[in-house]
Amino acid sequence: MAPDHTLDEQEPKHQRRVRYKGTHPKNFKEKYKELQPEQYADDVAKIIQKGNTPAGMHISICVKEILEFLQITPGQIGFDATLGYGGHTLEMLKCLNSKGRLYATDVDPLELPRTKERLERLGYGPEILEIKQMNFSKIDQIIPESGLFNFVLADLGISSMQIDNPERGFSFKYEGPLDLRLNPKAGYSAASLLKKIKQDELEDMLIENADEPHAEVIARAITSNIKKGTVISTTTELRNIITDALKFVQKVTKDDIKKSCQRTFQALRIDVNKEFDVLDEFLEKLPNALATGGRVAILSFHSGEDRRVKKSFRQFFREGVYREIAPDPIRASAEECHINSRARSAKLRWAIKS
Repeated sequence: MAPDHTLDEQEPKHQRRVRYKGTHPKNFKEKYKELQPEQYADDVAKIIQKGNTPAGMHISICVKEILEFLQITPGQIGFDATLGYGGHTLEMLKCLNSKGRLYATDVDPLELPRTKERLERLGYGPEILEIKQMNFSKIDQIIPESGLFNFVLADLGISSMQIDNPERGFSFKYEGPLDLRLNPKAGYSAASLLKKIKQDELEDMLIENADEPHAEVIARAITSNIKKGTVISTTTELRNIITDALKFVQKVTKDDIKKSCQRTFQALRIDVNKEFDVLDEFLEKLPNALATGGRVAILSFHSGEDRRVKKSFRQFFREGVYREIAPDPIRASAEECHINSRARSAKLRWAIKS
């Protein structure tokens, strides 16, 4: 998912030079193996076989299940709400067979041009694929141009390229600026947020956005450090504070600390990008964007997202807006989870317009 928003406070560009380690070469562009896959085919296959995602690449999740439900046929009009790497987009375009039109949105100004170029090289230009840099919650603004959609897909997860890029600050595993914005040209960074947040607000955020069991301990440690004058401007600095706060908590293991770091970064990312607000707006506008019999599939990776999708689908089903909804979420297969560990938390829900 790639929300966009503009607030009064604009975070200055980070000047810190990131030192790449391990599989991340000094030239960041070198790690984008999808630009020249023929040169890396063997390496990529080995990495995927081990259950890992190659740096700079993204493996789309539940592709088979999504396509089976959407039942895309040539001539239809569709909407890919979260373009990302374009993996799902490509498979939907193949189903259209050069007949019809697919609209796609994303707010990430860094990844969108790469994906657009990649798809154009494969033969999918503006005559079949219309890509817009905008928030998918503004789906209603596309309808006057596109008409009502026969199928809609929203993959709410962030892409592996965003996670793997240290300069974006999405992961506690890599040293980088504590940013976490999906659109780094708008809004405020996570570092800016932490400068002024209160302990109870941060604790609530960690619970609401990440179901963090040690929310109180982490929130107290972060805000205490800030009150003492500590500047938390990098991913490593935040990770170290969380680690120091939890390592003496009874029965907390190193793996528990790792998961708390992951959840804390997730909670901050959701807040910085207003992801729940964006999703709520999208779900409210969605029925009016679907043609009769139109199908929508939403792939979520967090309980808060899934609860919102489930609630919206059930509400509109009771009101007769949707004629059918998924009785239960569809999960990625065991085989897919082995190949791509990021598929384990995925939940797919669908609905069909009356």
